Parts: sequence; C-alpha cells; structure tokens
Amino acid sequence: MSESATRLSVFKTYKLYVGGKFPRSESGRVYEVTDSKGKWLANAPLSSRKDARDAVVAARKAFGGWAGATAYNRGQVLYRVAEMLEGRKGQFVHEVADAEGLSKSKAAAVVDAAIDRWVWYAGWTDKIAQVVGGANPVAGPYFNLSSPEPTGVVTVVAPQDSSFLGLVSVIAPVIATGNTAVVIASEKSPLPALSLGEVLATSDLPGGVVNILSGKAAEMGPHLAAHQDVNAIDLTGAGADLARDLEIAAVDNLKRVLRPRTEDFAESPGTDRMTAFLETKTVWHPTGSLGASGSSY
Repeated sequence: MSESATRLSVFKTYKLYVGGKFPRSESGRVYEVTDSKGKWLANAPLSSRKDARDAVVAARKAFGGWAGATAYNRGQVLYRVAEMLEGRKGQFVHEVADAEGLSKSKAAAVVDAAIDRWVWYAGWTDKIAQVVGGANPVAGPYFNLSSPEPTGVVTVVAPQDSSFLGLVSVIAPVIATGNTAVVIASEKSPLPALSLGEVLATSDLPGGVVNILSGKAAEMGPHLAAHQDVNAIDLTGAGADLARDLEIAAVDNLKRVLRPRTEDFAESPGTDRMTAFLETKTVWHPTGSLGASGSSY
C-alpha cells in the first residue's frame, strides 16, 4: 500500500451500559447525534422501555453488595474512576467540546472539574455518616444512635446542557452513599455519558451500580417513575412538564423525588445531593439495669 493512501477512520459504535455490559438497545433503534453546529457525530442507541426495565433489574441486583460495602471501599472505587478519567482526558475533552460547543481549552477545564468532582465525592463516602448521623440524648438508660443508609435504586434524569460535569455531579453523590443508579443521559449530547460507561467498567465499580441509557427521557421516564422497584428519582434534567408528570407517577410507591432546580455545576457542591437519597435508621440499645445508685456501667 502506498504511503500516500488515505487511511479510513474507525468510527466508534456507542452502546448502552447496563449491568456492567455494553448492549445495543433491544429495539435496534438509534438516533443521530450532532454537534452544536449540526454536524453528525455518531448514532446513539435509542433506549426502549425494555432497556429501562433491564437497567432497574441490574441496579437492584447490584444494590445489596454495593450498599453493604464499607464506605472506605466505595471511596477507593470512586477515586479509581477519577484515575481512569485522568488517563483518558483527551478523549473526553474532544467529546465535551463537540457536545457543548466549547473550545478545547474550555472543554479541558470542564473535564478537569469533572475529575475533581469524583475525587471530592470519594473523600465524602466515609464522612457523610459523621455529619448526618450521631448519638441522640434520651431520658432513660439507653443509647439512641442514628445512622444513614442508602435509599436503594435511584433513577437520574441527567442535565441536558451540562453533558459531562453535570452528569458526574448527579451520579457521584448517588453512588457515593451506597445507592445504585439508572441514568437517562442528555438526549441531545449523550456521547460523554456513554463513554463514561467505558470508564466505569474498568474502574472496579461492580456491574449494575451505574446503568446508563441514551434516548428520550419522555419515553423512558414515565416507566421508571412508575416502576415499583425504583426507590427514588432525580428530576434535574427534566423539563417542567415532564417533571410534573414524573413526580405524579412517582407517588404510587412513595419514591423520594429531587425536583428540578437551577444549578451552576461549576460551583463547589454541598452535601445536599448525598443526603437527598439517604434514609435514617435509629437504634435503641439498653445501657444496663439501673439500681438505686444509678447505672450499672
């Protein structure tokens, strides 16, 4: 072959990330993803109701092991995600620049912030219990202790405009606290989310802890909001009308709902996204019998 021959590029096939694997949509459907100028970038899977149900099954299967892992171990895994992203920074800078119409320098700043966000939440995994839990004063010979526990399977409607930093900002706090997630990626810019699945698959994160779907939130959202095995839903990326419909659907099994709100994801996050999907378990434990002289301890 002549050295002057033009080499054909190998186009990337984007797939869903469900249960630690990379399936195509069971429907076989795809849709065109374009950049901010309308240039074709790729065909993304158009997820179906069946894909959403499969993602919930995978998330529920993974929940026991992930919630039962030590908080320190979860922190190590989240830090590993940051390590892997650091090694693939160039790819994500390119994808974020195309997805959000940013210059390479601005896209690099977004990717750096997303990596730092993983590290930030990794540091919180074994500290959040100290902030929201504790010993409660009671009138009686008892210890009364409150400790946080994960809510369960959380559906996340990812931000539409912040396809990577916003995505990380809504996924990381959910799994940092021991929940598992079914994520509906940005419809118009799903490629950074689908590539994130490749990073998660090589970051010691158990399969099923995060499941990433691409397609129409209006199509998948109602089924996930009404799903009896979904415990909570984050509506950050849902429009006002869709958010209202999903919130109504979520009532049936008393899901926790995080309503849409205006956020600057570049700002330092607080703890509210972690506490939004935590339950509080309170335990009473007798200190011992009390005699005339007081406690036996």
